[in-house]
This record gives sequence, C-alpha cells and structure tokens, in this order.
Amino acid sequence: MPQLPAPDYPADVRARLEADGREIIARYPDSRSALLPLLHLVQSEEGHVTRTGMAFCAELLGLTTAEVTAVATFYTMYRRKPSGDYQVGVCTNTLCAVMGGDAIFDELKEHLGVGNNETTEDGKVTLEHIECNAACDFAPVVMVNWEFFDNQTPESAKRLVDDLRAGRTVEPTRGAPLCTYKETARILAGFPDERPGAVEASGGAGPASLLGLRLAKGEVSPAKVVSPRSSGYPSDEPPRDHPSSHDAPQKTSASDPEHPAGPVSEEGK
Repeated sequence: MPQLPAPDYPADVRARLEADGREIIARYPDSRSALLPLLHLVQSEEGHVTRTGMAFCAELLGLTTAEVTAVATFYTMYRRKPSGDYQVGVCTNTLCAVMGGDAIFDELKEHLGVGNNETTEDGKVTLEHIECNAACDFAPVVMVNWEFFDNQTPESAKRLVDDLRAGRTVEPTRGAPLCTYKETARILAGFPDERPGAVEASGGAGPASLLGLRLAKGEVSPAKVVSPRSSGYPSDEPPRDHPSSHDAPQKTSASDPEHPAGPVSEEGK
C-alpha cells in the first residue's frame, strides 16, 4: 500500500488530470468502473503509477487507497517503479520460446546489461518477458509499448533496442507508429491518438492470423494433409483396410478371452 499522506500533484497538473479524470468517469454508469483507465491516466503523467497517482484515483472515485492498490498491483500493465520510454516485452511462452524467444530474451539481457523488468541507465528501455503476446502465428514476437515486432531473431531484436536508444525511427511490423510509454498510457486511458495517420495505420491481424477466417468464408481451398506413411491418401480419408477404433473396436482384455486382464503369476503362470 502507498505510504500516506502521499504528496499531491502541483496545482496545474492536478487541475489538468482532474478535468481528464472527470471526462473518463462520465463514460461509465458506475464511477468505480473508471478505475482502470484512470490508472492509465496517472501513469501517462509520470511513467508509472505512483502513490500520488493512486491517492488521486482513490479521491476522485471515492475509494480507499487499499482498493486502488489492489487493482494497480494485479495488472502487469501498471508500472510500480520508474520505467523507460520504451517497454520492450519478449514473449517467452511455449511457441515463441520454441521458436527462439528464450534466446532473444537472454541475448537482450546481456546486450542491454539489465535483468527482467529493469531499465537501462539512459532511461530509454525497460526489458521484460511476457507470457503471451497473442501473436503465435508470428513467433517469436517482441512488443514495444504494445506494438508488434514479428518474426524476430536475436540479431534483429538487438538492432531494434539499439535504434530505440539512439533515437532512430522504428516502425512496427504492423499497427500504429511507435510512441513513448507515457503517450501510450494516455491512449490506453481512452483519449484519441492525435498523431496524423496513426489511427489509420493501426490495422489489426496479419495474413497468417486471418487464414482460418478466410477458410471459413470459402475464400481459399483447405489444404490436403497427406500421411507420410501412406501411398498418398488424405488424412481425413483413412484406407478401407485400416478402420478406426470407432468403426471396428479392437479386442481388449475385457472382450477377448484369450488375453485376460490381471496380474501375471510368477514365471508367467
């Protein structure tokens, strides 16, 4: 829980945040529902959720600081300590790990000289492993401030973080142009992205993600899966001389008197 009393925002900052906060609260029939976007709002001010930010949310919503803290500590998108301008998340869940996510994460830790959820000395990059980026068809995936960088390798990931630290322009594989973590937090609070062309570039799923939908709509023909041990019959058309257990149940100890169940005595008797 945040130590109390928490220092207040400067008067001008508080007035601006309060106006934005009232706008957020007005979107919901129950003011309590505005807590998540309000936490993003205060995070956009300081780059992480401070005890001042939590006290502000509690006061605006009529909640206790314990209630606000319970939410802020539950969701990993809320930072509890200062973070970099760019949150670099490497997926280390099963598919990305198998495809190279673990190697990418290990090499980035060594390359940047930081551990999980730590920030480089220049304050540019915070590195963390993420359980799933929901982009398995583009594995291994790295996200920067929640924008996708697909089909990464250790070498491409190192070039990516080097470009971020050097201030060079970095373009996501798909989605909106990159912005800072604070700017991203304000967008997540529900305020429009006012950068020219950013909304139009947001896009969505890539071709690999949409293949199943195209198949369902009949836009592409389903591929025939062929068994490598057959003479070429599709897997959904088994040969006539090899029925499945559903078509012709195989004999078991319960149905075959010649092979009874039960323990075997000494010397097989």
